[in-house]
Amino acid sequence: MVSQAPTVFSLQAPKDISVTEIEAELSQIWQSYGMTGTDGTLPAATRATTFTLVVYEPEETQYLLAAAGFYHGPIDGILGPQMEAALRELQKKHGLPETGIPTPEILAILREEVAKHESGGTAGNPAGIASYSSDGKSPKIADEIASRNPCRIINLSPLAGEDEGVKAQVSAYCPIQKQSSSTLVCCEYITLAGTPAALERIGGMVPALLIGGLPKFLWWKATPDLNNGLFKRLAAVCNNVIVDSCQFNEPETDLLSSQSLVEAGIPLADLNWRRLSAWQELAAEAYDSPQRRAALGEIDRVNIDYEKGNPAQGLMFLGWLASRLEWLPVSYQKESGDYDITKIQLVGKDQRPIEAELAGVPIASSGQIIGDLIALRLSSTNPEANCGTLICTETGGCMRMETQGGAQSAGLFQQVSSLSEQKAESLLSKQVQRWGREALFEESLAVTAQILKLGVRN
Repeated sequence: MVSQAPTVFSLQAPKDISVTEIEAELSQIWQSYGMTGTDGTLPAATRATTFTLVVYEPEETQYLLAAAGFYHGPIDGILGPQMEAALRELQKKHGLPETGIPTPEILAILREEVAKHESGGTAGNPAGIASYSSDGKSPKIADEIASRNPCRIINLSPLAGEDEGVKAQVSAYCPIQKQSSSTLVCCEYITLAGTPAALERIGGMVPALLIGGLPKFLWWKATPDLNNGLFKRLAAVCNNVIVDSCQFNEPETDLLSSQSLVEAGIPLADLNWRRLSAWQELAAEAYDSPQRRAALGEIDRVNIDYEKGNPAQGLMFLGWLASRLEWLPVSYQKESGDYDITKIQLVGKDQRPIEAELAGVPIASSGQIIGDLIALRLSSTNPEANCGTLICTETGGCMRMETQGGAQSAGLFQQVSSLSEQKAESLLSKQVQRWGREALFEESLAVTAQILKLGVRN
């Protein structure tokens, strides 16, 4: 079932202003419309009073180049050598001048290419492209968040191209709720667009736009990087830095970078981690009974299937499992092909060897979240052990596991999640209701990083 977004009232359409006039312009909006309209027909409007959300989102050219398979570097909005080479490759393919410069024509070609890939099931959307428009005209984030809390959203849009300074816009959107139609609960939007270098120049102004005394969140829809000056500055003043590892262009490398952020003291949250909660709950539920709980120590085989394209969910689930059962990773091997196979060896507290296999399975039609878990099997080489468990999202996933020797699983669970609840905007609306460090996530990510470091050494 698709959830219906509330009707949105535009209190102030996007308006171009000077960077130095932002606060004055917002104050003017509320002086004009804060109580009621001049004719008395508008309901009262409530200004942002809960938190500030800073969204850093590069424009879509780089995302699309990655989705189409031309670009393999970090998602950062920077027109660097890797992105220029990717653009030249695309231009060469389409018989265009090989300038390495993004243009509206290139953007249109990329949108068409990615649409063909998605309809044919040959590639996915690694970054949830178009989940949010960075042109300041789409209140999609506000639809999900302001329905619960009024807030201020500062959208930072790094653009690839010539440095022409920073352009600013302000706007205000108010989702109209049936149960409280007498009051408009409104989100304020501030959009700042420019090259990454231009945004970094005005980076000192951004903290001043955060509402004092209220929680502050940074949603970094790019590759997290402590060497990025703007990221470092904003992470230092926000209560949470939010990433989504389903967007990572280089998942293994970027998960290691995430662990570096945690080690640096940054309160990190990953929306993709939240997508694993149902899997974690079902796995824990399978061993609730005393007899099954005692058999946990017999588990020495773990098989995890995920949608080919991004192993982040599979790696983080294994990291969670290993952190709970106190397994220590000792080796890591990866093989790419029709199936992406990762074999990981671990040892238990009693030095019992454990073998884990992660399989990236090609899917005819990829979902919106690349790398979603498909099936999980926990088993033992001890035929007398009562620890076998199979969890899957579909019959096909269960069948694949069973043909690999999982038919004797003692526990079989179907995992079903609403697609709307898996979307970044929905997960974000829940994430901003809490802040600070998340111990379970950090412990699991630490083990995931230990696993990945073994791969780096090989």
